[in-house]
Amino acid sequence: MRYYSTRDKSNAASFAAAALTGLAPDGGLFVPEEIPGYPPAVLSSLGVMGYPEIALETIRPFVRGEIPDPVLEDIVRDAYPFGAPLVGVGGRLILELFHGPTAAFKDFGARFMARAFAWLRRGEDRPLRILVATSGDTGGAVADGFFEVPGISVTVLYPKGRITPLQERQIAGLGKNISALAVEGSFDDCQRLVKAALADEALKKKTPLSSANSINISRLIPQAAYYAAAAGRAFAGKTDPDSEATPRIKGGSLPPGAHCLQASSVAPPQSPVPSPQSLVILCVPSGNFGNLTAGLYAMKMGAPVHQFIAATNINKTVPDYLASGEYRAMTSQATISNAMDVGAPSNFERMAAHFSWEEMRRIILGVSVSDGETRETIARVHKEAGYFLDPHSAVGWKGVDKLRAENKIGDGPVTVLSTAHPAKFSEIVEPLVGPAPVPASLERAMSRTVTSQTIPAEESALIEVLAS
Repeated sequence: MRYYSTRDKSNAASFAAAALTGLAPDGGLFVPEEIPGYPPAVLSSLGVMGYPEIALETIRPFVRGEIPDPVLEDIVRDAYPFGAPLVGVGGRLILELFHGPTAAFKDFGARFMARAFAWLRRGEDRPLRILVATSGDTGGAVADGFFEVPGISVTVLYPKGRITPLQERQIAGLGKNISALAVEGSFDDCQRLVKAALADEALKKKTPLSSANSINISRLIPQAAYYAAAAGRAFAGKTDPDSEATPRIKGGSLPPGAHCLQASSVAPPQSPVPSPQSLVILCVPSGNFGNLTAGLYAMKMGAPVHQFIAATNINKTVPDYLASGEYRAMTSQATISNAMDVGAPSNFERMAAHFSWEEMRRIILGVSVSDGETRETIARVHKEAGYFLDPHSAVGWKGVDKLRAENKIGDGPVTVLSTAHPAKFSEIVEPLVGPAPVPASLERAMSRTVTSQTIPAEESALIEVLAS
């Protein structure tokens, strides 16, 4: 498989080169020359396959010839001791993507990337520095995934004062080969600084650099696996039982291993049963649009997906584009769903490389949700279904409500991606519905001490830090 730049198809690279450099030489993003299809035997078995099996079948064609099958099997097995349960909540389906070590969907891409990088760089004597811009969850997942990986250091840039205290502890509380920079600006500023550093030829001669945002193709590809897994389960008419981290209160009881100071006596209504052999609608809370792009890859591979909903907060660049056909990046605005505060989503460039506006409009519905609507949704879903939503997942839930009210989608079960555990956003969730049950992984992170350096949102400031 070859990969080319979204800006110039003559800039082709292998998977290893695309992954380890992160950004194409011309500043574009790497995309695969083709999206391979799942073999028929895999497609017919998605509903019963285990998550590591689906991940292996999803990733294999993208790395064929560069990562041998036995090595890939070891990488996948080590990366995914957790899965992505599909559970019923209040007449809908929730794809829980927070059962990994940092309780966010970014674990799926970051853990594969770290292990793949370690193998691809075997025998190298020059250390590699990973740069990552984060609006919240990416930084924690990358820090955890690369923590103590030999020969690789990570520098995480995050907007100062715009992430939660827990997210900051996950990013800036590990130390060792993980360092953190608090940028006096927005996520878009952080992303701009990372791209500038990756394009700085003088800096790259001194220190090998790569990225770990969803601009890196090696983080995006493995995320396609949970779309295939969810669509396969729903297409087969199956759901999963609650797991340890499922934030549901049943008749006043809590999931095993969790604790909560305030419980609801509201039992959840009967879980929806997906209609067998029906293509799936997936609602994706969206910010930088790497997650949705991974879903588009899964659909092109043959996963039984009918349509996507791109649910954003007030940073609605892509919904506006879907409505008008004109792409106009905006200055990002701070919201309570902070991981989605992106006004110039990088992965739109990938979407545009694969699909025209007319094609996007057929398969993606855009919708925007305000902070007020987000808060109301968290409170309502907890009251009616005994389930805790984090602000990002609440944006997705409310997006379905709004599109349904406009008769743009039918009444059948819709799958909403729950991208982060609600306990990560206690400052927002707790005043509305009381404290959510806290997974053990987050309890450990809460005890960390933050160690970070503050820099202005200037390229020279970042270059100075990296060159020192």
